[in-house]
Amino acid sequence: MKAIVIDRYGGKEELQEREVPTPAPQAYQVLVKVAATSINPIDWKLREGYLKQMMDWEFPIILGWDVAGTISEIGSEVTDWKVGDEVFARPETTRFGTYAEFTLVDDHLLARKPAAISWEEAASVPLAGLTAWQALFTHGELTKGEKVLIHAGAGGVGMFAIQFAKQAGAYVITTASERNHELLASLGADRMVDYRTTQFEDELSDVDVVFDTMGGDVQKNSFKVLKQHTGRIISIVSDFDEELVRKYDVTAKNIWLDPNGQQLQEIADMLEQKRVRAVVGATFPFSRKGLYDAHALSETHHAVGKIAISFS
Repeated sequence: MKAIVIDRYGGKEELQEREVPTPAPQAYQVLVKVAATSINPIDWKLREGYLKQMMDWEFPIILGWDVAGTISEIGSEVTDWKVGDEVFARPETTRFGTYAEFTLVDDHLLARKPAAISWEEAASVPLAGLTAWQALFTHGELTKGEKVLIHAGAGGVGMFAIQFAKQAGAYVITTASERNHELLASLGADRMVDYRTTQFEDELSDVDVVFDTMGGDVQKNSFKVLKQHTGRIISIVSDFDEELVRKYDVTAKNIWLDPNGQQLQEIADMLEQKRVRAVVGATFPFSRKGLYDAHALSETHHAVGKIAISFS
């Protein structure tokens, strides 16, 4: 099968197209013929070598941890899925990712692809959608009537977070440049703060949950807007300054995504019912150049919505 691999850490030029063996599913795995995948910051952060202490893998590495496609083979113990099923998933984080014509997925991580959306839309959901879901609900314990601040609402994770929070009955605030305010309002944001012209910490207070997707000064200033004692700040970027945590007396968690097929199926149902939508801002073909260009766009930090890779 064709795959895009890296043989060493470095820039986008390390992405190489190669023929590699098609993997065979183990007992509780399925082999998925990939129709689409999508780009996430973890892809190029790992490519650059930023995560090598956490993931000390042998080369070559196939990047990519989102898949939408059709099951082409099932393992001997798989009972809930059959060849031909259209699925999507966030597979386990291994060095055999989804920048390939076929990929393996553990059967418990699969969800049924909603018929109402495209392959590219489906592929844009798993990693970003599950990250938003777990940040808000598993760790942030967001409930109806609470106030949530979602940083970088126009990003792939932020757009899902806005919609999930609104569906849960929260009051949703987000930071985004003015050009994206209309889109984010259509997704359910109640209030938008233009980070280019406004310091959010001067405008907001008594926030129950902050979802930090930025780190740095954004993370530090977020403590100022939280409710004391009961406020929660959840980051997917970096650890916290423990002095700030003690000073503001809030709960602070830096989280890592846990792949979860059951939660993804809940998201799939919301997509099918059109209570939530996937926003794909750009699509590139599955090729060395396509992946190179997709990484370049992701690295700008200014992509709107998700970046998809199409295999058709």
